[in-house]
Amino acid sequence: MQATSNFEALRTPECTGEPLIKMEQIDKMFRTPAGDFYALNHITACFYRGEFVSVVGKSGSGKSTLVNMITGIDHPTSGTVMVAGTNIHSMNESEMSIWRGRNLGVVFQFFQLLPMLTLLENVILPMDFCAMYAPEEREKRAMELLEMVELDKEADQLPAAVSGGQQQAAAIARALANDPPIIIADEPTGNLDSRTADTVFKIFARLVEQGKSIIMVTHDPSLAARTDRSMLISDGCMIDPVVAATFPNLSHRRLLWLTRQAQEKELAPGQALLNGDQAQAMYLIASGSLDVMQTTPAGQETRLERVSPGQYLSTLEMSLPPNHRVVRVSSEQPARVLALDTQAMDHWREEAPAEWQGLERAAAERTAGWTKVSE
Repeated sequence: MQATSNFEALRTPECTGEPLIKMEQIDKMFRTPAGDFYALNHITACFYRGEFVSVVGKSGSGKSTLVNMITGIDHPTSGTVMVAGTNIHSMNESEMSIWRGRNLGVVFQFFQLLPMLTLLENVILPMDFCAMYAPEEREKRAMELLEMVELDKEADQLPAAVSGGQQQAAAIARALANDPPIIIADEPTGNLDSRTADTVFKIFARLVEQGKSIIMVTHDPSLAARTDRSMLISDGCMIDPVVAATFPNLSHRRLLWLTRQAQEKELAPGQALLNGDQAQAMYLIASGSLDVMQTTPAGQETRLERVSPGQYLSTLEMSLPPNHRVVRVSSEQPARVLALDTQAMDHWREEAPAEWQGLERAAAERTAGWTKVSE
């Protein structure tokens, strides 16, 4: 279960630079007879220009509620959503409708084309609603968009006369009608077969190449893996991206537990770790790296392994042969890590023995390689 990765560092949960969309401390609470239910719990997230981001989670995790905060379809109980510097939830419904029509293109799972209008008329409709483009230009633009999604020959067909994949392609053309900078796609491939879903995904990828920002809700991990970045949600909470990248095979429940248990630490270059009686029992690497060093009786050190972002190191590995080892932060730069203490590790072992056995097997395989290096 030792994760490997080619990237140098993982994006932190905090916003950096100038995000196009900034969600800050978003809560969404519903009052029910059984008590208050939080669909979103202290969500902070940022999305940047030209990004293709997937929002991933199981049914009921809160992923659709999250994007509904961005579209203005739903309102947070607390927190703010800023889009290109605009606090969108400060607008009234009329202002929101116009803003949404000009700045967002929304693609739904069930297409939501108007059944009595042709595909061409469906694509023209947002331009009419927002008074975008001159009336005489709208049909030409709609045809260009339908041609882009290879539907120009079906422009005069009603939605019921074309396939589900073609309806979704038409819905994408409609979402692009007013040339919005942001596309929100809520399970856009949920009702499509795998081949058609791949076609839809490729359309999105081309739009990102053209500078659009796309946020796609999906339950399909294979599609999420093809986006620039994934955000994982469980029980209305964000799973730390470092945790998710380090343990991609663990359940969302376990990943959320690790997110809540881990403590972020900044470590100085050359700092020694995991050498005996320290309280920390596992380090997940976010940036920088750790070096596992073998020491000789003469005091010389040989590096057995460099632990990079997306990997971890624990007392499980350090308790196995060979002996005379020390772990140091690499001398080149500081390291940012998420640390689990011994109490959390003990709880993990007792609560999930099968997962723990997997960690032990991974530790044994890893240290077997160290033995070869040290011989």
